[in-house]
Amino acid sequence: MKIRGWVYRHRILGNDKVFLIIRNVKEKIQAVVKQNDVSKEVWDKAISLYNESAVELEGELIADKRAPGGRELHVKNIHIITRGEPFPIQKDFSESFLLDVRHLWLRSTKMANIMKARHYVLTYLREFLNKNEFFEISPPLLTVAGAEGGADMFETNYFGQKAYLTQSSQLYAEVMIYSLERVYTLAPTFRAEKSRTTKHLNEFWMLEPEMAFFDHKMNMDIQEEMVKYVFNKMIEEHKDIYKNLRKEIPKALEDKFPRIDYEEAINIVNENGGKMEYGEDFGVDEEKLFMKSFETPVFITNFPLEIKAFYMREDPNKKGTALCDDLIAPFGHGEIIGGSERIWDYEELVDRMRAQHMDIKSYDWYLDLRRYGSIPHSGFGLGIERFIKYILNLEHIRDTIPFPRTINRIKP
Repeated sequence: MKIRGWVYRHRILGNDKVFLIIRNVKEKIQAVVKQNDVSKEVWDKAISLYNESAVELEGELIADKRAPGGRELHVKNIHIITRGEPFPIQKDFSESFLLDVRHLWLRSTKMANIMKARHYVLTYLREFLNKNEFFEISPPLLTVAGAEGGADMFETNYFGQKAYLTQSSQLYAEVMIYSLERVYTLAPTFRAEKSRTTKHLNEFWMLEPEMAFFDHKMNMDIQEEMVKYVFNKMIEEHKDIYKNLRKEIPKALEDKFPRIDYEEAINIVNENGGKMEYGEDFGVDEEKLFMKSFETPVFITNFPLEIKAFYMREDPNKKGTALCDDLIAPFGHGEIIGGSERIWDYEELVDRMRAQHMDIKSYDWYLDLRRYGSIPHSGFGLGIERFIKYILNLEHIRDTIPFPRTINRIKP
């Protein structure tokens, strides 16, 4: 039998045995090289290997309960694809060093399992949306105006014209509902926020569905269905990932997510020791205080209009508040979704933009959507990395993406 991969562990035992653990994408296999069973050339190769040497081993696969996976390869021949140099990562290195050598740390068991989980999460999100008759569209990443507004945009020079890296693909997704009705984008997003929390990245991926003829309640319903679908698929089908990460397998999400008005949410925060006032947004500390009593995600609804984006429709039954929601994950993982019913009346949208002192000319194409056949519609944005952080119960968001971009890191 032949196996091919990288040396995960290399140990010389006494003077006559070399134990190897060979890793590849499917498994780890223990191999043993016995000096008396191989030629001098093979033995010399065996003792010369380093961790992460690339090899192809040939031998007999024997059942052995003591070996990982219950099998052990008794090696007869070794082909060294690349011996390489001594691997710089051994153990007990700082987080800073591991981020410096991220391109090598991604080979670790931990990071490999997180990246597998990332793949499955994206697969199940698309699977859910496909089942619900959504079309995936491809938005631009360079724009002349932001969806969220504010100063947290990365500016760039686009052939002499001021442009920005996108904060959100929402406005472009809204364009497509007039032909396809239910659409979504899955694309990179950029925020120039000077934040150092464990849930912030300056470049991240966001899933942004937009739905024609959806009101606020329907919007929350589909958010909840999607989160439950992906979360439960992960724990049903990938228990091995949780075990490899030494994480407990969480309980399935079955109960309906609570839906709590912003004012009531403030009261809960203050009852738990906070000092929030009406008109303030939820920060990391406030989210943690709010979620003390919950073990499932919770919707906070009807935020004040002045602290939400210009495109969110005012609640006709509660003036001064938006038909919007933030979905907060438990155990300190914070907001994973923000959604709202969109303003679909032309005059209402223009009035809101003027009230927020926006450059209306930059949004002329967006206003056209309200001039020609406008319809009620809703949408939301799910942060992929925060969602993965919650699903796997990870300590820091930077481990959910291969190459994290934070306020102090843009390399490798």
